[in-house]
Amino acid sequence: MALGRLRRSNSMTIKKKSTLGRLTLAISAMLGFGVIMYAQVPFAADRPLQKINVAYSSISGNVSPLWVTQDKGFFRKYGLDVQAILIESGTTTAQALVAGDISFASVAGPAAIQSNLRGADVVIIAGVLNTLVFQLYTDKGITRPDQFKGKSVSVTRYGSATDFAMRYALEKYGLDANKDVAILQLGNHPAQLAGLEAGRVQGAMLSMPTSLRAKKMGFPMLADLQMLGLEYQHTSIATSKVLIKSKPDLVRDFMRAYIEGIHYAKTHRKETLDVLAKYLRVDDKDVLEETLKNLTRR
Repeated sequence: MALGRLRRSNSMTIKKKSTLGRLTLAISAMLGFGVIMYAQVPFAADRPLQKINVAYSSISGNVSPLWVTQDKGFFRKYGLDVQAILIESGTTTAQALVAGDISFASVAGPAAIQSNLRGADVVIIAGVLNTLVFQLYTDKGITRPDQFKGKSVSVTRYGSATDFAMRYALEKYGLDANKDVAILQLGNHPAQLAGLEAGRVQGAMLSMPTSLRAKKMGFPMLADLQMLGLEYQHTSIATSKVLIKSKPDLVRDFMRAYIEGIHYAKTHRKETLDVLAKYLRVDDKDVLEETLKNLTRR
């Protein structure tokens, strides 16, 4: 049963959204950012590079704008020496922002929002992917949602975007995520696929390129949440209010570089595929092509 056939909540407006094709900036006017004008960008070649740490919370195609921006020198163009760090937990990433260990983070919206609601000094300054991009893959013996009863399914981390997506799907299938199934957190997407392959779980909420690997391995896809086009803040850029107030030029320079990186990714296919292959550690051309296509489609 495809998720596109599920009952849709009357309280939720569902619209078709693009993914990487539409960068939705959420820079607050009250913070004094206004519109970013490239004509006003100072020449950075003569400035000493400012070293900063930037975290990303998953190894997936969703992080490709950050990787492209880094590898193609756009951060350095704007005077930034960026160290990209993998922190496989949105919650831990938010804590690192608060502690000042990192300056920016490419992280799923829920982690930043939940941190902010708990009183932490974390804010989202840009929305990169504004819809769910997951597919629910299952054990080869699962053909109907009701067969999940008494079984185990996996997410990356509790409270993550995969956790939200899994609970949302189960609810729409009429299943109680707290009673009918056991939800296990396995850490990352490759670990989820490994759990599915080993029979540890009977369902896994995956995104590209891991979802494409699952498909090639013969696992059936029960639901594609992308087809709903739900308005949902997935990948975002987060920072702290303290950094915005103390170093507004740094935040502007970071976003200018990031936006140029997105444009480059959309206009330089071969080079972007090379970057994806490097960070995803995938050499399957079909998987890489489909991952890029999914990210840049309009």
